[in-house]
Amino acid sequence: MASWNFVVDKSDLRRAETVAAPLPDLADGQARLAVESFALTANNITYAVFGEAMRYWDFFPAGEGRGRIPVWGYARVEASAHPDFPVGGRFYGYYPMSTHLTVTPRTTRTGFADASPHRAELPPVYNQYQAVGAPDPLEDHQALLRPLFITGFLIEDFLDENDLFGARSVVLTSASSKTAISLAFQVRQRGKARVVGLTSARNKAFVEGLGYYDQVVTYDEVADAPIEGPVTLVDFAGDAPLLRAVHERFGEALVYSCLVGGTHWEAERGGGELPGARPVFFFAPDRIRKRASDWGPGGLDQRHDAAWAPFVADAPRWMTVRRLDGREAVAAAYQSVLEGRAGPDEGLILTP
Repeated sequence: MASWNFVVDKSDLRRAETVAAPLPDLADGQARLAVESFALTANNITYAVFGEAMRYWDFFPAGEGRGRIPVWGYARVEASAHPDFPVGGRFYGYYPMSTHLTVTPRTTRTGFADASPHRAELPPVYNQYQAVGAPDPLEDHQALLRPLFITGFLIEDFLDENDLFGARSVVLTSASSKTAISLAFQVRQRGKARVVGLTSARNKAFVEGLGYYDQVVTYDEVADAPIEGPVTLVDFAGDAPLLRAVHERFGEALVYSCLVGGTHWEAERGGGELPGARPVFFFAPDRIRKRASDWGPGGLDQRHDAAWAPFVADAPRWMTVRRLDGREAVAAAYQSVLEGRAGPDEGLILTP
């Protein structure tokens, strides 16, 4: 099977398979990229969980009832019918779990944007591809962490702009998830509040060992743990009973409740009225648009990159990269991440 797509059943994420994907002829202005490698984390499961609501399925259509989960990685131009887009160029960006992607490239300052008609109404941040050179030592860490770090960067910036809504503690659920880790790192760097991580008993030692949290509390300790209020909550778990437990624990002392992800993807959602602040969903592309306007050309990139550099430099201390090759490995890795078997201290890089 020379070229293939990894597809999932939108109604049952456990039902997934690799299917042949014949390579289409290129129209004028198109190019075909061969995917070299991509990262797979719990964040990609969140893309699937919110695939309909946030239109993540629309980036890489897969037919009725099926979806291709977006991932972040690297690809090389394999064939081109675009006069300014030569074969051999290498790009970091948003790809499907597939061997190939056909794009309609429009040159940008840092690479290209995919101007394919079906992506025109989708959030522009996901259509941007960055030109890169030969692989560097931290390239895998970039694929694993950079898309998650920018979400943490934007959340921390939002909270700081609002003076943490008066909170003395910022509480993060799913504290071992890589997006939560990136946020914890940045809140701790700012130093304006205590950073409290909520996690499973299995992951408590790992979360404590990061050194990014001032306090680590297991989920069964939430009701009684001595957490200083007022509290701002950032929920990466998407678990309605857990969300209710935190809201009930703090009541009116919970001054802001930010919903981000769905790492507990099978958990009950919704939950009705809650004590304390009303939960508000955080959508990173909206924040990107605001800060791009506020800070002008290059301003967002400059601030983000300054925050990213110390984080990625420290990442090899707590995360080991594990590389796997081939479609069988992709399928096995997907099930491992879906079922929560992948350890928080490892990062999976897959080669189709």
